[in-house]
Amino acid sequence: MVATAPALEKRLTLQTAQIGPDTTAIRCLDWDRDRFDIEFGLQNGTTYNSYLIRGEKTALVDTSHAKFRELYLDALKEQIDPREIDYIVVSHTEPDHSGLVKDVLELAPNAIIVGAKVAIKFLEDLVHQPFERQVIKSGETLDLGQGHVLEFINAPNLHWPDTIFTYDHKDETLYTCDAFGAHYCQDAVFDEDLEGLAPDFRFYYECLMAPNARSVLSAMKRMDKLEGEISTIATGHGPLLRHNLVELTERYRRWSQEKSKSETLIAVFYVSDYGYSDRLSQAIAHGITKAGVAVEMVDLRSADPQEVNELVSRATGVVIGMPPSSGRGAEQTQSALSTILAAVNDKQTFGLFESYGGDDEPIDPLYTKLQELELKVAFEPIRVKDTPAEPVYQLCEETGTDLGQELAQSKKIKKIKSLDADLQKALGRISSGLYIITASKGELQSAMLASWITQASFEPLGFTVAVAKDRAIESLMQTGDTFVLNILEEGNHLGLMKHFLKRFPPGADRFAGVRTRPAENRSPILADALAYLECTVASRMELSDHWLVYCTVDDGKVSKEEALTAVHHRKVGNYY
Repeated sequence: MVATAPALEKRLTLQTAQIGPDTTAIRCLDWDRDRFDIEFGLQNGTTYNSYLIRGEKTALVDTSHAKFRELYLDALKEQIDPREIDYIVVSHTEPDHSGLVKDVLELAPNAIIVGAKVAIKFLEDLVHQPFERQVIKSGETLDLGQGHVLEFINAPNLHWPDTIFTYDHKDETLYTCDAFGAHYCQDAVFDEDLEGLAPDFRFYYECLMAPNARSVLSAMKRMDKLEGEISTIATGHGPLLRHNLVELTERYRRWSQEKSKSETLIAVFYVSDYGYSDRLSQAIAHGITKAGVAVEMVDLRSADPQEVNELVSRATGVVIGMPPSSGRGAEQTQSALSTILAAVNDKQTFGLFESYGGDDEPIDPLYTKLQELELKVAFEPIRVKDTPAEPVYQLCEETGTDLGQELAQSKKIKKIKSLDADLQKALGRISSGLYIITASKGELQSAMLASWITQASFEPLGFTVAVAKDRAIESLMQTGDTFVLNILEEGNHLGLMKHFLKRFPPGADRFAGVRTRPAENRSPILADALAYLECTVASRMELSDHWLVYCTVDDGKVSKEEALTAVHHRKVGNYY
């Protein structure tokens, strides 16, 4: 059954589907949403998935986003008299999944809320009314009857501190909320189209799960006891995994193992459900992982003192989002902060950011205290004075990348020196042109000097470009994104080359002092370029330290017919 809001012209729709004899998926499809959570761009919208399991008793697994209130509650009433719902399983309390818990409770006042201890505590502040609750731990079960035995698996930090997975032994279905999902909106309930899903599946992992790679591996280790028994993974976003379940879960395992190999580790502390702490911290953490450095994210609200002490002792650096100075949870966060201060040492770096929660602990006293403890300043405090917009999240991501690059520098130098000198020189004889890639998306703009570019197809006209994983512009070159390839002119390229080769501080305007005009796709065209091509990213292939991006050409023009492209000759081939 598909219910549509006609006035919105398919912007918001709702779909129900039987995924098992006694189980119904209620999928809220947000077709046109182009930003999500920590302001990462979406190409294909997203979905919010909720599930009804009927045994002798009935369980609702997660609800939906508040924007779907009317559509969702109407669909729920069509499926069941809400008063017959016995349990509401809260996989985690992030608002896009628990935003309608209060509304459902009003229709099902006797329903028991099932969740982790931390989730129940968060819900008390979300619901603002008494409710029946059942706190569950990993390995515990809930018998709905008729074979539907729900087993719970602890999966904290994926990507919320109170996350649990739920496994239905009868349907062999694992409900994983954010994990294994994708911001990928389509009518198909399951993952039939692996090729279409793959780019969004990977991008979702990189944005939300890569900063929690160690937590992913811990959760998957708990899942391993169900090996061979899981036939469906019912995700919180995007299609359910059934046709390519093994392939896609193994990708998660492989990616997380690769992310966790780094000897360098940054501990990122934030406060869930306070201001913008979780979103800002996720952006910083995502930037760090782009540089190949491992991250562990810890919620100060639920942090275990012993675990905090152990993590800080292992970390090369710490990043802290300012906690609330008073009110709910302040005593817990202040205690965690004291544990951090007691555990740090003078060989570590640190960075601080404001959470913009309305009651932030002042940033300067903590900044001074960490300096007095002789920690090195990783970056100047990020001060948030208004609701964060795209440039603030870009600043956070670039700050994280800069920090990761700095800490990984010694390892990079060691790797460069390890290659045979003759091989270095031979590889360096591969010459290439010189180009500036410019991209714009929403309020964001970025640019980079590029030389690893070659034409790759005639029909359609297309070329490939290799983009290092830690480049800021990489986030603006996802499948479906557009950009401009500016081709530099021999004899007239040094000015642009020097400008875009310099190291820009996080959040800096890369086009200050450069003459530009907007292309049809809104990306900047450099006035002093020999030629330009307007391009669309068609696909991406992952390499060890670069993305190989295949692009199709939409338009282009040459400004000087007789001029030649600037050529780049390197002496060695194992670094730029």
